[in-house]
Amino acid sequence: MDNSFDTKTARHTVGMNRARRLPLDFEGRPFSTAEGSDAGLSKKRMRASDLARPFPATRTPRADSSSADLLIRAYAQRMSESDFFSHVTAARVHGLPMPFAVEHTQTIHVSTEEPTLRDRVLGVRGHHVAPKTVTVVAVRGVRVTSAVDTWCQLSTMLGLDDLIRIGDTLVRRKHPFAEMRDLLAAVRRYSGRRGVKLLREALIWIRPGVDSPRETDLRLLIVRASLPEPEVNAIIMSRTGVKLATGDLVFRRYRVLLEYDGGQHRTDENQFHWDVDRLDALMEERWRVIRINKSHLHNPPEVIRRVTVALMAGGWRPVAKAQKVPD
Repeated sequence: MDNSFDTKTARHTVGMNRARRLPLDFEGRPFSTAEGSDAGLSKKRMRASDLARPFPATRTPRADSSSADLLIRAYAQRMSESDFFSHVTAARVHGLPMPFAVEHTQTIHVSTEEPTLRDRVLGVRGHHVAPKTVTVVAVRGVRVTSAVDTWCQLSTMLGLDDLIRIGDTLVRRKHPFAEMRDLLAAVRRYSGRRGVKLLREALIWIRPGVDSPRETDLRLLIVRASLPEPEVNAIIMSRTGVKLATGDLVFRRYRVLLEYDGGQHRTDENQFHWDVDRLDALMEERWRVIRINKSHLHNPPEVIRRVTVALMAGGWRPVAKAQKVPD
């Protein structure tokens, strides 16, 4: 049997793949056409089907061309020195929590202090900001508005609870972006602008020390049901002065602890065993522990019922509403 044709075809295919292969430092990342030319890529190669053109003079791997992160890095290839990412795009770069639909939008938000230089490109929403009204920082090599200024900008795009979640994230327990005084100062600077009223309302509900947006949702659910406001990630000590736990939401007076169980509590074996020991120690100290997960938040009345029963067992009583005296 003559295999010469198959051998020649295979060699030809390998040769084509080699010719089409990108330089190693281009693989998996966006690059500008100027970069490509400097690296020896022809115009024909940069028009090949394995590359997408999300913006003029930029190329990305087609397989990942819908990735929001890749689009941000692609647009960074063409940004001028006066441009910086802002609004939703800056929030994504910072890793701030946002509604799913907003977080996965493919629209890129870019701001500049020079309105005449605003880029008018499909898929890009340009904004003009007054000079020296926002702080611009570098995050993973791209220029973005600071996390606090981004929160302020989002007040024209998001709802109250979204702003509270982001605010809680800014002053979170581990690796916070800011302190409460920074949020207060930012809202004062934002005075007179659209969205400031919502920022002021969000500021009332924000609490430092939160670990996750789900903890924020749980706390808001509790407080808005007219139950006592819990301490956030508070330390619980034994009667002998030994630390028992850092509780997610602590009703110290009534010895009730509300714990939000994320995925790591089920998938991390060490975490699971540690949780068991910790909960045993808390119960020995007569603490009532209520564990809540994501599914429970879909049934708010049941969560409220469980917390109310536990609080009342600990001695809490709801404040009677004053009855209106008829005229």
